[in-house]
Amino acid sequence: MTSDGGALLSVRGLTRAGIDIPDFELAAGEALAVLGPSGSGKSLLRRALADMDENEGDNRLHGDARDAMAAPDWRRRVSYVAAESGWWDENVAAHFTDWEAVAPLAKRLGLPAEAGNWLISRLSTGERQRLALVRALVQEPDLLLLDEPTSGLDPDSEKATEEILAERLAGGNAILFSTHDADQAGRLARRCLRFAKGGAAEISPCR
Repeated sequence: MTSDGGALLSVRGLTRAGIDIPDFELAAGEALAVLGPSGSGKSLLRRALADMDENEGDNRLHGDARDAMAAPDWRRRVSYVAAESGWWDENVAAHFTDWEAVAPLAKRLGLPAEAGNWLISRLSTGERQRLALVRALVQEPDLLLLDEPTSGLDPDSEKATEEILAERLAGGNAILFSTHDADQAGRLARRCLRFAKGGAAEISPCR
């Protein structure tokens, strides 16, 4: 845990639905894996950090307090990709300002350029998952909050996703992600937050 005041993300006194979260910081280029059984509080943490649910605490990005900025501004800087993301139009391309510009990134995740012409209804769960990640990445957030980012993906798509996330870390982003894959936690993160009923504790290294 860093404490020099230069953290990308600083979380202090965060409580949500009776779950106490230990204070922690994330530096630019750092990932934190969140582990624990279903229902232990991992989703509550992500939603609290994204300011999607009522919570208490002092959350800051590069020293800027969440409570001092409008919610849309915070959420542009903190991008939350849920396991099942929402879609507001029936066409894929409608969810992007410029599909042609993002098509190369989508292609790296195994989605062809013509996917922009597809209907959301024809997408598999894995395709929707990868497109939701692309949608978040093109917003260039400071912090990515990811729910099981490779769950259900084939090995090639999982490898491609991890490579892209590693590149974002190298570029100075921070990532907080939940996973049930201890090997993945170790590949992407040096630190883990392990949840159990009623609370969480930080462990390092991830094991």
